[in-house]
Amino acid sequence: MGAVVSCIQSCFRTIGRTIMAIINGIGGIIMAIVNGIVSFLNIVVGCLTCNTCGGRRRHSAGRTHGTTTGRHRGFGRRRHVGTTRAI
Repeated sequence: MGAVVSCIQSCFRTIGRTIMAIINGIGGIIMAIVNGIVSFLNIVVGCLTCNTCGGRRRHSAGRTHGTTTGRHRGFGRRRHVGTTRAI
């Protein structure tokens, strides 16, 4: 009798693991869809807020930011304070 109970327990355990694998697969698919939607909305919001669109950054050649052009050269607004990048 013990062998029959063990066999039935094994069948139920297998059915439970199969159901959990199916649920995990459905959860993975839903997460992939949601992540895709979030990425798409991130791109749309970035374009609407004048962020770079298409992954390209546009730099103006020869322009310096953060300095004044008058008599007191170099006392303008300083950006990147504390970093090792050159201004």
